[in-house]
Amino acid sequence: MTERAPDAPDADLPPRRSDATRAGILSAARERFATDGYERATIRAIAKDARIDPAMVMRYYGNKEQLFAAATSVDLRLPDLSQVPREDVGRALLTHFLSIWEGDKILTALLRVGITNEAGAERMRAVFGEQLLPVALAVCPDPAQAPTRAALCAAQVLGLAMTRYVLRFPPSAALTREEITDWLAPTLQRYLTAEQP
Repeated sequence: MTERAPDAPDADLPPRRSDATRAGILSAARERFATDGYERATIRAIAKDARIDPAMVMRYYGNKEQLFAAATSVDLRLPDLSQVPREDVGRALLTHFLSIWEGDKILTALLRVGITNEAGAERMRAVFGEQLLPVALAVCPDPAQAPTRAALCAAQVLGLAMTRYVLRFPPSAALTREEITDWLAPTLQRYLTAEQP
């Protein structure tokens, strides 16, 4: 009989039940926060959506604020724009944002909550400072202007997301990704690389 080495990975072991429970809670929380916003979403409703007892939500996450932080943990996985030809950085950034907005309900939930709740707004500010600001810093002509340039890019991308994915303005929702890119990529390009007006 062959013995498994004590430090061998547990790849053959089934996932723990607690992992599945946590994943179910987070999935239900994302849906509920995206639909109801932070204030109206309740632990009881999230637990009902996850088909578990509310006490289990509290056991794993403590309170609604900690659950929200876990459910809206966001890694934008922004591209390394220093590896992109300088004249294409606006297009590369916008294309990336469209891909993640259309494939990730976490960002929609965070946007909905961010406009109505301080915890959500603080979460969005953290994402901006930790993830978008370094991207602008890598490509803008004057590092001192990186915060302003990143904020202008955020205004464009968040404005698009609000009208397309949250409010669903028909003209915005009807645009193809190619049309959006053609309209907005030059604006992001200017914000990131043009000389200060």
